[in-house]
Amino acid sequence: MQRTLTLFFLLILSQVARAQQATLSGTIRDKKTGEGAIGATVIITGTTQAAPVGLDGTYRLTAAPGTYTISVQSIGYKPLSFPGTVLREGQTTTLNGALEESSQSLGEVVVTGQKQTGTEVALLQDLKKSEVVVSGMSSDQIVKTLDRDAAEVVKRIPGVTIQNNSFIVIRGLAERYNTVLLNDALTPSSEVDTRSFSFDILPSSVIDRVLIFKSGAPELPGEFGGGVVKVYTKNSVLENTTSLSVSAWHRAGTTFGSGYQQSPLRSRTQWAGYDGGERKMPATIGTEPYNSQNPLSDAQLLQAARALDNNWKPTLSTALPDLRASLGLTRRYELGRAQLSNVTSVSYSNTRQQYQVQRQRLETGTGSYIYNYTDEQAQTASRLGVIHNWQARLGDYNRLELRNFLNQYGTDEVTHRTGLDFAQGGDGRARDNHALHYQSRTIYSGQLAGTHELGAAKNTTLTWQTGYNYVLRNEPDYRRYRTGRDVPLPGDEAQPFQVEISPIGSQQDVSSYYSRLRENTYMGSGQWEQRLSSRRDTTRESQYKLRAGFYTEYKERTYVSRFFSYVPARPNRFNYELLQLPIETIFAPENLDANIGFTLREGTGDEDSYSADNLLAAGYLSAVAPLSDRLNVSGGVRMEYNRKFVRSGLASAAPYEEKRTFLLPSLNSTYHFNLRSLLRLAGSVTLNRPEFREVADYAYYDFNNNALIRGNRDLRTAKIYNADLRYEFYPTKAELLSVGIFYKKFTDAIEQVTGSTTGSSLELGFANARSAYDVGVELEARKGLADITENRFLQRFAFVLNASLVKSRVTLSEDEQVADNLNRRALQGQSPYVVNTGIFYQDDARGWQVSAQYNLIGPRILFASSNTQNFTIFELPRQVIDLAATKNVGPHLSIRVGIQDLLNQYTRQYYDSNRDGKITGADGGAFARFRRGQYSTAGLTYRF
Repeated sequence: MQRTLTLFFLLILSQVARAQQATLSGTIRDKKTGEGAIGATVIITGTTQAAPVGLDGTYRLTAAPGTYTISVQSIGYKPLSFPGTVLREGQTTTLNGALEESSQSLGEVVVTGQKQTGTEVALLQDLKKSEVVVSGMSSDQIVKTLDRDAAEVVKRIPGVTIQNNSFIVIRGLAERYNTVLLNDALTPSSEVDTRSFSFDILPSSVIDRVLIFKSGAPELPGEFGGGVVKVYTKNSVLENTTSLSVSAWHRAGTTFGSGYQQSPLRSRTQWAGYDGGERKMPATIGTEPYNSQNPLSDAQLLQAARALDNNWKPTLSTALPDLRASLGLTRRYELGRAQLSNVTSVSYSNTRQQYQVQRQRLETGTGSYIYNYTDEQAQTASRLGVIHNWQARLGDYNRLELRNFLNQYGTDEVTHRTGLDFAQGGDGRARDNHALHYQSRTIYSGQLAGTHELGAAKNTTLTWQTGYNYVLRNEPDYRRYRTGRDVPLPGDEAQPFQVEISPIGSQQDVSSYYSRLRENTYMGSGQWEQRLSSRRDTTRESQYKLRAGFYTEYKERTYVSRFFSYVPARPNRFNYELLQLPIETIFAPENLDANIGFTLREGTGDEDSYSADNLLAAGYLSAVAPLSDRLNVSGGVRMEYNRKFVRSGLASAAPYEEKRTFLLPSLNSTYHFNLRSLLRLAGSVTLNRPEFREVADYAYYDFNNNALIRGNRDLRTAKIYNADLRYEFYPTKAELLSVGIFYKKFTDAIEQVTGSTTGSSLELGFANARSAYDVGVELEARKGLADITENRFLQRFAFVLNASLVKSRVTLSEDEQVADNLNRRALQGQSPYVVNTGIFYQDDARGWQVSAQYNLIGPRILFASSNTQNFTIFELPRQVIDLAATKNVGPHLSIRVGIQDLLNQYTRQYYDSNRDGKITGADGGAFARFRRGQYSTAGLTYRF
């Protein structure tokens, strides 16, 4: 499946060929003020080719050579026409103009064209007209940064942070409390243990805009706590374009390092992001889930042991610079009255990083170390992404869209662990361990959608969408082993490390682990909207609106995992001298013997695989009422029915099943003080449901965190009551100042918590807190200096600032309140403050674009303690500064350089060992402490 999808989308690029074009550019200004005529449109009369006028009044478009009439149009201005304009092949024609205000009153105006949604002006206008509390980021702002993927983009939106470089946290609420839609369709999750869309799989170059809805509405999914994230990929086309970008990246401490670790089990297809079969389970095992009623025979296990690769240590090489490349195409076609457009993007990256991680484990009561490790961790990642979107405009009132997104992402991770293990007491045991971990993720998301304006007055809109998501997550031959030796007494000679063999098999000792997750999702939705004109005004924004709609989704998942350990075949006959051999030779073919040597033993249980399905059916009714010239109210009710079914492979275990129906009301109101300022008030009820993995009863061993992750079939659906109040001021069409407050009340809040401390492995699970609340303040400012100073240099500067201050508290059930301090902590994943700021300089005349951005996240709970046997683990603040500069060289070429994470501060995850709800000098022990290295780039973009 993954190979077929990859080849299919690569074949689409056959439409690259195009003729040499001519270029038209210039400046359009307001005749009275001399300012740029923002919002005006430059049109080649008789064609569908047009270009919007930007913030500084400039525009640019390309067309076939010829003689045309050029018109400039904008509501409120007299049209401007330039007949006989000659466009010559390969040349740029400059055409400037000034628009004069029209003194005539406007009647109803019908504008048919292609709306540009990725500009900063378009985004802010959408935010201003929104019926709900929403924040966002446009592609215009994205291209000014070095952000490589959606994870880096969204962290610059107010109230948003990123956890583990992949998962979004909104208003301090962990990833599980946020719903993500890609092109209005719910996204799949490729993670086994996390309910979240992994944002790092989506390249920033394909993003048109990102919107985060922070208050509920009947039209939005009912399952969210922090926000509903809508990511839209590029789809609109004004002209035919082809662009190619290539960049090389250098990471301090990794690139050109001679000791870079890579797995010896490399695949011939690994460059494309997936394993070609070199790591698959031996044929004698097969691919079916484990069945305790039909276990593998001793002969089959011994045959499988001989078929496995016997490489356990990484190979060392020199780390080359990271490579990133993308090809972008836009095309327009006219078929009679129909207009067809296509946006295609292919992106590829091959990256490397290696860094040291300090890992410690503290024992409760004494505060002494259970272990103190240093990990040398290296990761090689390959990503291939394809966006292929079509749009067809069938006349003026019907539009069809076909959107396709494919991402193939593979990571080859090596961990070399050294240090001391004190679990058995004494002076400790020295460790020298390795883990070789490869995983690949295939994600496809496709939607077919339509928008139709109906009725003689075109006051009825019908929208519909159908879609399909496919996920394949493959984790083949994840191999781990431990070696150890006693710490020698003073004066004694150190003994060689000895491979540790468990007599019954263990995921921590010499073992191979396999897992495979496959998920299919089918969805359909539709909405009917009827607009009724008010007596005061007939414009679309002031009309009464009635809406009715539905959303239905069916998801099915199968998850299979198995693990095998090397053990003595017959302990009473085993040649124990073999235990003195090093890892390179201990499992040589001659030592695999059914009597005196090693064999494989399967440690899988029936519960280690599961199948699941989920049916979600929702319907809603809503209305929008402009009660006066200043006050607009919208709201309604959404009903959601959800049936979740999880069947474990354990025959004796009853399947998990939950059927729930919820009514979710919401109300949003907007009061306009004038054309530039408004006040929003919103309230809603939303949900947070357990995910498949969280209720599936099996344990997964995470080698890096040295933790066992278990499900909890007793998890309950959380209910959330939300309230928002926000003031917004728009100084110009491209500027915004806003301040807001919010409050959330939770019943049965779901968190990830630490469990038992038995042994050296941490246990992580999921639990309901009885109740919780979240209250905060958000500030956002997007402001330029153009209207503040007459200095031309300073006028080119713009500033972005957003900050959040949040407080949350959790109330545990009485049986969990074993200590007063455990009843006063914040929600897991919640940061008390977040700061994002940026300075942008743009000089279009000289082709310069420069930016400096700063990000700071307050301390947050990584894992919450559920009892006195464990410590809460905090992640401490870390400051990030990014610098970027772009220089246009002629009309086609641009050069970009920059540095990410200039300060390269440590990521610090510490135990709250004195249980005071914060990390102070009295605390000790690092759950993890590392820094990934400063990241710098130089790249070229060529626009044909």
